[in-house]
Amino acid sequence: MEEKTDKENPIDTVLVESLSLSKAPVPRQRLSWYYAPSFLLFWLALFYAIVIPLYYKLPDRLTVSDEVFYPGEFVAERAQRQLYTYDRIGPKVTGSYANEVTTVEFLLNETEKIRAEMRSDLYELEVDVQSPTGGYVFIDMVNMYQGIHNVIVKLSSKSSTSESYLLLNSHFDSKPGSPGSGDDGTMVVVMLEVLRQMAISSIPFEHPIVFLFNGAEENPLQGSHGFITQHEWATHCKAFINLEVGGSGGRDLLFQSGPNRPWLMKYYRLHAKHPFATTMAEEIFQSGILPSDSDFRIFRDFGNIAGLDIAQVDNGYVYHTAFDTFEAVPGRSIQNSGNNVLALVRAYSNASELNETGSDDDGHAVFFDFLGLFFVYYTETTGIVLNCLIGVISLVLVGVSLWRMSRQSEKVSLPQISISFLIILGLHVVGFLLCICLPLLMAVMFDAGNRSLTYFTSNWLVFGLYVFPAVIGLVLPLTLYYTLKPNEKLSHAYHLQLSLHAHLVVQALLALILTAMGLRSQYLCLISMIFYGGALLINLLSTLHDRGYYWALIVMCLQVLPFSYFCYVFYMFLVIFIPVLGRNGYNSNPDLIVGLLCGVCVFFALGYAAQLINMFRWPKLILLGLGVVTFIFCMIAVSEVGFPYRPKTNVMRANCLHTRRFFYEFDGSVSRSDSGYYFNYQDRRAFDPLQDSALNLTGLEPVANSCDDYVMCGIPCFYYSWCKWRQWDGWLPRESEVIIPGELSLDFLGKTVLESGTIARYQYELSGPPHMNVFIQPVGSAKVEDWSFVRTMLDEPEEFQPPYQIFHSYGTDNSSLKFFIDMERLDGNFDTPTLELAAVGHWVSYDFERDAEAKDFVAAFPDFVHVMEWPSIFKRYIF
Repeated sequence: MEEKTDKENPIDTVLVESLSLSKAPVPRQRLSWYYAPSFLLFWLALFYAIVIPLYYKLPDRLTVSDEVFYPGEFVAERAQRQLYTYDRIGPKVTGSYANEVTTVEFLLNETEKIRAEMRSDLYELEVDVQSPTGGYVFIDMVNMYQGIHNVIVKLSSKSSTSESYLLLNSHFDSKPGSPGSGDDGTMVVVMLEVLRQMAISSIPFEHPIVFLFNGAEENPLQGSHGFITQHEWATHCKAFINLEVGGSGGRDLLFQSGPNRPWLMKYYRLHAKHPFATTMAEEIFQSGILPSDSDFRIFRDFGNIAGLDIAQVDNGYVYHTAFDTFEAVPGRSIQNSGNNVLALVRAYSNASELNETGSDDDGHAVFFDFLGLFFVYYTETTGIVLNCLIGVISLVLVGVSLWRMSRQSEKVSLPQISISFLIILGLHVVGFLLCICLPLLMAVMFDAGNRSLTYFTSNWLVFGLYVFPAVIGLVLPLTLYYTLKPNEKLSHAYHLQLSLHAHLVVQALLALILTAMGLRSQYLCLISMIFYGGALLINLLSTLHDRGYYWALIVMCLQVLPFSYFCYVFYMFLVIFIPVLGRNGYNSNPDLIVGLLCGVCVFFALGYAAQLINMFRWPKLILLGLGVVTFIFCMIAVSEVGFPYRPKTNVMRANCLHTRRFFYEFDGSVSRSDSGYYFNYQDRRAFDPLQDSALNLTGLEPVANSCDDYVMCGIPCFYYSWCKWRQWDGWLPRESEVIIPGELSLDFLGKTVLESGTIARYQYELSGPPHMNVFIQPVGSAKVEDWSFVRTMLDEPEEFQPPYQIFHSYGTDNSSLKFFIDMERLDGNFDTPTLELAAVGHWVSYDFERDAEAKDFVAAFPDFVHVMEWPSIFKRYIF
């Protein structure tokens, strides 16, 4: 008989369930288990049929020959021609001839070509090559620059008298070894074509437009700081668009806006041709999870102006590598960015709000595109009102549903149903926690087995490793509960509805919590509540609520859109994060981030649909099947398929500085002089994947061994991020001396004890290559009282602790850096060691020769490794 029951028609099952209207006890009939795979495949099919095509949708590329048919439109082919020339210049490191001379000349030449085509009767074009010098505190270091270069173009209508300018920014410098055609050559040529289109337009615009091509963003963010704090046009800039690339190609994501100018988002909604944005991206980026920053920070913090931060985010695997070339940049991506930027520039350059400098809108905006089809934005205040309103309505609908169940079920009172609901709610909370924790557990297990990043190339592995465990965790508690036959007098269809109601209540509470925390990403809860609340309302009004499983049809239909949207958003984050985790450092488990993203995605995208697994017979068997699939994926992940790296396309990153070190003691003697290779590990696996390669790593030791003996562990860490996590880095001694292609000189100019007797001024002069560091560490009870650098670090001792890092770079002005440090000792005895100081020189660009042995060593790395390398010198002194 049981076998016969299993083969019942699902329509008969639904009809049996519909008898619940008769107020008689109903057997808990369910759909046959073999329909479950089709149910699960339905959602997978939606992902590939809707989400993937819409995510990768790009406009057709316009060619120069098409321009006659599309006047006033962005022409990607012309921009590509410029990008080809830019790419062939090669790497453009700040301080190199390629960056300071060749690329500047390229930009000036292209600007003059535009001037030749410009409607000179309508517009005026001004060009300035700025060479600023300055400094500021960036994260954990004093960031100083000298004689860098910005190419600045101002286009204005002769008929306009506006003193409010729109600023458009990109950078033309690149990381060492990378031609930078994606980051940020793509946006450089986009700006050139936008400049051209604006200059040849027959329709004048109201506000002047400043095109800032800054030459020191990778240093970091020095060019934008030099402009916004020193250039004569900077004070007139009232809004900006910052253009970046976090990979090579794809759509351009709006990931930061404002602050406090929601009208910017209104114009984006009205004018962006291909909207792609989410508040969640803004909050994640500003949290510091991503190891990146942009010029948006500089314009906001030092210029006190609002704007948009836009970046292409696909193919982050080539970001900052030698493979970020012209060939890696799709023409349709350039067209997509150009269409958006040109439309926004036309809108903002005619915006009356640009003149209203004294009117600040309150709060931030909540914004997102819906599958790229349309754009939604509202103020933060409106979001709070909507969350509270929809949350209350949702709770009311759940209450009405419970009341209807009590009316339609025989001998089951409203209090009894309420108790059942509270039990189910509690179990669903457990399911929510398991939904998050099981993927995290998988991440911990793989990391413990030294198998992190298995999905780095084979991205599809995340389904089995993290998505399926999240689904199992979400559904398992209630599946086990239903096997206990909790209430025979209440139909299984009603029990199933209660589980979905529980999800609605959890999301309502979560929305209120996130709102109280000031997080605007709570709009995800709002979307989810609206669609399920709408389905519940339809079911209540149409009586489908009480007709067996018919209500599930409405729920499934109304879950298609939110499922697609949530998958679209979290797929975007995976596209961004997975390549980033290949350069996120050694000290953290990257799989935790991917596991968390997958768990949260399942909670939002399948929070309602996954519970419908319990609509089928033998749901535990279905979950067991998902568990088996997870096990199979785990076996695949630990095979060669799960090896993270591939040559050229998905490379492992390694920072390698061939270093000469000198350690001078207080009496001037040299206590140690050696050479070696300093490794700044870029991902969790460090150099483990290289153990079986031809690379000789014999003697490799952790830098942490020297951290107690020398300032900054005795290594030439480059940026703040390198120095912050220096204890995780590696040092490989080298027998022969590293040949340094230049000189680094730190001259001690003298010591003067000031009037107080407890403070002495130490004066120095530093000269050397275009990139240098000074590390400062007080000895014993001494402390730094003052210095000639920016004082921010000394004024905020709770946030900044020694050793202090001073980063100094220059473009073409190689004059020496003179500075002083005032040291305080309460005993006034400055004849004993007081200050430990290190001077570091970096010969980063290919203008400087590497020695033969270093070249051979770098060449021995496997072909799946991209090595960013240069010679450096480290000199430690005690004064």
